[in-house]
Amino acid sequence: MEEKQNNNKKIIIIGAGPAGLSCAYYFLKNTDFKPIILEESRYIGGISKTINYKGNRIDLGGHRFFTKNPDVMKLWEEIFPVQDAPSKDEILMEKDNTNKKYNEIQPVANPETKEEVFLKRHRISRIYFLKKFFDYPISLKPQTFINMGFINVIKVGFSYLYSSMFKRNENSLEDFYINRFGSKLYEMFFKDYTQKVWGIHPNQIAPDWGNQRVKGISIISVIKNSLFKFLIKKENVETSLIEEFIYPKRGPGQFYEAMADKITQMGGEIILNNKVIGIEFKDNIISSVKTVDSENNEHNYECDVLFSSMPVKDLILAFNKEVEQSIRDTAINLPYRDFITVGLLVKKFAIKNTSKYKTFADIIPDCWIYIQEHNVKIGRLQIFNNWSPYMVKDFENTVWLGLEYFCSENDELWNMDEENFINMASGELSKIGLINKSDILDSTLIKAKKAYPAYFGTYKNFDKVRDYLNSINNLYCIGRNGQHRYNNMDHSILTGIYGAKSFINGSDKIEIWKVNTENDYHEKA
Repeated sequence: MEEKQNNNKKIIIIGAGPAGLSCAYYFLKNTDFKPIILEESRYIGGISKTINYKGNRIDLGGHRFFTKNPDVMKLWEEIFPVQDAPSKDEILMEKDNTNKKYNEIQPVANPETKEEVFLKRHRISRIYFLKKFFDYPISLKPQTFINMGFINVIKVGFSYLYSSMFKRNENSLEDFYINRFGSKLYEMFFKDYTQKVWGIHPNQIAPDWGNQRVKGISIISVIKNSLFKFLIKKENVETSLIEEFIYPKRGPGQFYEAMADKITQMGGEIILNNKVIGIEFKDNIISSVKTVDSENNEHNYECDVLFSSMPVKDLILAFNKEVEQSIRDTAINLPYRDFITVGLLVKKFAIKNTSKYKTFADIIPDCWIYIQEHNVKIGRLQIFNNWSPYMVKDFENTVWLGLEYFCSENDELWNMDEENFINMASGELSKIGLINKSDILDSTLIKAKKAYPAYFGTYKNFDKVRDYLNSINNLYCIGRNGQHRYNNMDHSILTGIYGAKSFINGSDKIEIWKVNTENDYHEKA
């Protein structure tokens, strides 16, 4: 731990998501600063919040707690311990090896008796295409070839060889994918899904997204991984994707609410329902932040340093100073994708678990499933029973699902009537054979704005916006929306930590922007 600094500087942090909370927590642990967090909504956790619907909890987008960074892991374990006794689903399945997984000593993090605890969960995610399951990422198992069919396998092989010999210039996400997988595999598993997520053709999206989210995954890496697993003993193999992660008993929102409690106990302040509407300057230095609360009362907070995780577009619109027109135009036109989740409570799935993974009530084992079927709009399906048995009110008799749709604010999906949307969504899940509509018990709908910063449109000029924001001495941009970067949760946390460190040490802001720019895939162990 760094030596504590004693200073009365006024630290304002915009946003009570992972980045903002981590920034405040770091200040409180390592200095005598007392930061104030301003949060527009009534929720803690940003898009990592958990929604409680009649005792069934929804994790918007699904948030695995996995990191390669020891600072982030240390922070997580300071807030919640990791389970050291079996969870409800393990007990119900009566696993033969349950007792062997945990110490014989008296447990201190028993999820059956303790609320604030991380569960250990298996990472299982697959692609659903042609009403069949494929590994994600695509593997070279015999079942993969059987599912594809002989003709498609031949086409995939030849298209990959062609792409290996004739590399494209990577001017778009489409180029990025074809160079690594070949045109046929790209058309089968990437093209339509990418268009669902972003709303435009992959040839119009910058390759940056692939560099951040896919990175080292390619046909070559799949072949290497398959050969290594065959030739080398299991314990000596570096796994290509994480096989286990931790997860809060009642969802990520539970963790961030606990973190917020610690922040207030340590002397920090978190003010909810306060939307930032103005940022005042004196000589290119931010002097105060103006907000409006839920009762339309305005408030003013003096500011010596500002850490912002609000969308870049909204940040620049809030400036009370003149901004160069080209920078302003780029910022206010930055694209985002919004997000709709339909929570669907059902009696059971219409299909059984045929995988090697044992589950309670024999439900399919995935945390989420990528829906690649071309005749439906749904992008991904969450199965909250598999994230945590404590996310579901009646875990033993119901299955709690999250049907995820990607859209843009005020488009056809966003403006659809709630009842019609739920009927459409449940109909799609029935159409592709995963549920029977007669098994539906309850439903709800949740919308999230600006869930995904997008990599097209004016994003191509974003470096100028970034340089301008960095030129404001007492402004630090952190988090997914604060940097307009599709960060994982641990990356957002790191930007908060590095932002605080940069201010404390008087160091360059460049380290904050280097987060999530490494070349290897995030989930490589």
